[in-house]
Amino acid sequence: MPKINCIILDDEPLAVKLLNKHASENENLNVFLATTEVFEVIDFLKKEKIDLIFTDIQMPELTGIQLMKIINDQQKFIVTTAYSTYALESFNFNVIDYLLKPITKERFDLSVKKYLDFFSQQQANQSAFLFVKTDGKQVKVNFSELIYIESLKDYIRIHTKTEKIIVLETMKSFESKLPSNFKRIHRSFIINIDYLTSIDGNSVYLGQKNIPIGETYRKEIKEYF
Repeated sequence: MPKINCIILDDEPLAVKLLNKHASENENLNVFLATTEVFEVIDFLKKEKIDLIFTDIQMPELTGIQLMKIINDQQKFIVTTAYSTYALESFNFNVIDYLLKPITKERFDLSVKKYLDFFSQQQANQSAFLFVKTDGKQVKVNFSELIYIESLKDYIRIHTKTEKIIVLETMKSFESKLPSNFKRIHRSFIINIDYLTSIDGNSVYLGQKNIPIGETYRKEIKEYF
């Protein structure tokens, strides 16, 4: 894999210096910009494409959350902050990891590994698929197009970007065939994390689709995100 082109953004110069040092000692990273100015980042992104942004949350001109809202799209972020209170809100965006200051080199490197693992999984999902039997024929289902799975007693309904497929199979059996970006959040629902747009205490949203989080899954889901 080529090096990860990244930006480091923090309103504290010492924090920028430390993160830049950690990044320079990580063989997977290529720092394009390390700055305390959020609008410098926005201007830079108008001209250059970046894989990953390390961003603080509490900044005077524009918060990290506001920055994510402006440039989110498919941009990936790793949050670096002294405050844990923004963790849940930040994961409404494309956040790979949430680092609490002071950030050690070991923890920084672990966050980079999480990005690499995410990238590898994304690459695998682009070509991964399975066949399911429905109406007497075998139908190919690409994991990248599978949004969520719904239980219907002895059957499951597979919701893809283009169709709904009913299959005679249990949720447990089907779940065992899925890659790691699929998560069981309810006894009746498995979702593709790649389509997750927001989450609250009781449900998740896949675009406009609202799916409940089962009570027995809430603690696990909270820890996962």
